[in-house]
Amino acid sequence: MSKRGTKPRGEFAELSAQLQGLCMQGKRSNEELRHAKKEAFKKVINYMTLGMDMSGLFPMMTSCANLSPDDIVLKKMMYLYITHYAASTPDLALLAINQLQKDCQDQDPTVRGLALRSLCSLRIPNLLEYVVTPVTVGLDDRHPYVRRTAVMGVLKIWHMNPDIVESQGMLQHVQALLGQDSDPQVMANGLTLLMQVQGVKRVVSNKALMYTLMNRIKEFSDWSQCQVLELVSHYTPENDSEVYDLLNALEDRLAVNNSAVVLGAMKVFLFQTLNMTVTHQQVLERVKEQLKSLIARDDPATAYAVLCHARLLVSRAAMIFESDYMAFYCRSHDPWYVKQLKMEILTLIASSTNVYDIIGELTEYARDISADTARLAVKAVGRIALSVSDVNGIVERLLMFLESGYDHIVAETLIQLKDLLRRYPDLGEVFSMGDIRPANVTDKEARAALVWILGQFAQHIQGTACFQAAMLGQQGVICCRN
Repeated sequence: MSKRGTKPRGEFAELSAQLQGLCMQGKRSNEELRHAKKEAFKKVINYMTLGMDMSGLFPMMTSCANLSPDDIVLKKMMYLYITHYAASTPDLALLAINQLQKDCQDQDPTVRGLALRSLCSLRIPNLLEYVVTPVTVGLDDRHPYVRRTAVMGVLKIWHMNPDIVESQGMLQHVQALLGQDSDPQVMANGLTLLMQVQGVKRVVSNKALMYTLMNRIKEFSDWSQCQVLELVSHYTPENDSEVYDLLNALEDRLAVNNSAVVLGAMKVFLFQTLNMTVTHQQVLERVKEQLKSLIARDDPATAYAVLCHARLLVSRAAMIFESDYMAFYCRSHDPWYVKQLKMEILTLIASSTNVYDIIGELTEYARDISADTARLAVKAVGRIALSVSDVNGIVERLLMFLESGYDHIVAETLIQLKDLLRRYPDLGEVFSMGDIRPANVTDKEARAALVWILGQFAQHIQGTACFQAAMLGQQGVICCRN
């Protein structure tokens, strides 16, 4: 216990005393006082994010903020403080309602928008009656920032009580904004609201809205453009002529810098032409160049996402990409997950015209310093051998891998040879085990493959008895007897 007359210690007591002092100007100038308030508010927010209970400072925080009503930074921190403690301390939120409602009528649109956003973020069902009127007024505000915030406020109200949104006609109000508002972000927020409340199928049934969104898509942000494109992909045109109008309206979205927008536009083109065979083929040829351009980017995350899309397209129409196989060659700085996808795609597009070029490239990857990458390359060679008709040259490459001297390459080669020999048993007649040391084959799947090969093709493999003895740990006795 502290002695009588001593001051309480701790961060809370220190900040409480500091805020009480800031409620009086004293001999400080307005600029000095504002700076001191900002520093004190920053400390409160910092301790709050660390998990310390700062709710007891609400009276002092409110007084300090109200004494500087034109300071936007102070208001932002004050609103963050209120919304943080609103759910855990409803009484604190109730005390802040009057101030927030007052700020919703401020002359500064930034203050109006921030206050409205904070009011909607309280998420207390008992206080919804205080939120509905400011949101309804905000939907008709002259400034777009406030309207954007009000539209998202409707969504927050709907999550707490859908009946209020229906009874107050808020959805109809937002639908009207979608058709006539001059601000694209207000339209984008309204679209987000309708997609969550009404569902995609109901939204796409509004043909006039769909055409409005497509005609104004250039004005939207990249995120909003992706949202519009996702919506358009679910739209059902009445006839082929409307499909062509839709594609012409969105064609320039294939040439933008944002990869997500480009992929979204590709999805629209592919989905809308699924029932038009010739046009769908032309679309695949059209998007191929965009895919190659995106894959060539230095951002691994973008390359991986695009490669996932490319793998799906290649699995559906491998012939389209057969002549562009070099676009899927691995680069030295590619991360392993990108290399893995590229090698998977190379196995899918391998054909009689490009197979040996691809095999030669994969052979280089088998020398990679990374054991995982090398095994993936050997596995790709084996997969290609199973998918093409001319396998003799590929088998020679696999037999060369057995003589590489690297245990991980030998192990993966044995696994692939086992699958290949099952498909083409005649290859067992020319099969050679090379310089394999069975004791070095420690991979379980590789040892199982080796045992199967030795048992199935013993009559064609020289020194089979020695190999079998080595697998049993008795190579000395049996080899000497032979």
